[in-house]
Amino acid sequence: MVRSKGLVAAALAVALFAVPAAAFASASKIGSPGLGDRFFPLAGNGGYDVGHYDLRLAYDPTSHRLGGVADITATTTQDLEQFDLDLRGFDVARVMVNGAPANFRRRGQELVVRPATTLHAAEPLHVVVAYAGVPHAVIDPDGSLDGWVTTDDGAVVLSEPQGSPSWFPVNDYLTDKATFTISMTVPNGLEVVGNGLPDAPVRHGATTTHVWRERQPMAPYLTTIAIGKFAITRATTRTGIPIINAVDPRLARDSRAALEHVGDIIDWESSVFGPYPFDSVGATADYAPEVGYALETQTRPTFAFPIDTLSLVHELAHQWFGDSVSLQSWPEMWLNEGFATYAEWLWTAHTGGPSPQQSFVGTYNAIPANDPFWTIAPGPATLPSAVDLFGDQVYLRGAMTLQALRDTVGDDAFFTIVRQWAATHRGGNANTTEFIALAERVSGRPLHPFFQAWLATPSRPPLPAGANRGGGTRGTAPSVRHLRRR
Repeated sequence: MVRSKGLVAAALAVALFAVPAAAFASASKIGSPGLGDRFFPLAGNGGYDVGHYDLRLAYDPTSHRLGGVADITATTTQDLEQFDLDLRGFDVARVMVNGAPANFRRRGQELVVRPATTLHAAEPLHVVVAYAGVPHAVIDPDGSLDGWVTTDDGAVVLSEPQGSPSWFPVNDYLTDKATFTISMTVPNGLEVVGNGLPDAPVRHGATTTHVWRERQPMAPYLTTIAIGKFAITRATTRTGIPIINAVDPRLARDSRAALEHVGDIIDWESSVFGPYPFDSVGATADYAPEVGYALETQTRPTFAFPIDTLSLVHELAHQWFGDSVSLQSWPEMWLNEGFATYAEWLWTAHTGGPSPQQSFVGTYNAIPANDPFWTIAPGPATLPSAVDLFGDQVYLRGAMTLQALRDTVGDDAFFTIVRQWAATHRGGNANTTEFIALAERVSGRPLHPFFQAWLATPSRPPLPAGANRGGGTRGTAPSVRHLRRR
């Protein structure tokens, strides 16, 4: 039976790939304590949308004490008698809402706030939280460290997926992007590196205040601060984008060669993915051996080890796929990591190595059909749990899905899909259903069976017709954990 590919395919895509609606939808005047994410149901909060965070903080690396004021500008999305912020630990001294003192209490990771008067929907919301304490890292479901991590000369922040509340009160979800101003006061002699562009440091007595401003919307987990001793260098790309790199002196020699390519990588990725979406770029390398991974913190990816070129390509590709075009829910992670891994394959070919087709077929052939790798399907409805969020399947099967799509629709349609995806959702959030719809619209082909096989079926999909042409064997499939990047 022949069916209309448009409405039927779209309906099937919604059924197979859509993530359930938020579990905490509320008709009351109490903002929900979470947004119902399948992996992190208490992440984020209902009832308001944040526009800007102004964090005015100070850190003492001797006592490890962090404190100050979070000034949050938002808009209500419903009538509110009560709402929550995400905050892990700390002593809260006061909370002000629209200029008036508010009652507050703690409940797990929630800071529950009750304003003096009921707030009405679609009105400005201004929240000020004064707090202090010793921040602690969060242990992720896969055992890795997340959030505020103390180092031997300061601290570094890598917050994917749930670490932002480890250092400031926040509506900690992917879909509530905001701009940020982060002011951090530290002892003289220490540097502070963050997102966006810096103001000139201001010295006062024994301390110096460093201010970083990110003027483009940013998901909270992409915020970063690195405090310590860094060699900071500045340059520009050929198109004039400022490059700011900060490297712990212990990592400088082994990171130098990769950092020399930041401008080249951004210029090349712009030619493939479309214009770079932010107003600065660079990288931070901090000595944090217990972390073990790199993260695409917006505008300035953070590495806990010496930077290598492929890791840099991966994290800079995330500036398009993950940072500018962000997920609508955490189980959609293949959209981030599949694209970033595929960027590695493209760069490898660009610099004279195997083609993406050879990387695809070689990886595919290196993993037998009976290998447990294939039993985990990385689609948003089938990825089993938060433990699998950064598993090999999300990265490698995600990248293989993209090359298989390229084999299926052809080069012109594929790169049109990629560029339109980055342009259409720039600065926003998107999901797998929308990606399938775009791929079908651009290619003019029904692609639901293709995506069902590659993303939602717990077995090895068949290679597209002709995919073995130009293929090869890379020996063994690369280990994402060995590559140490998110």
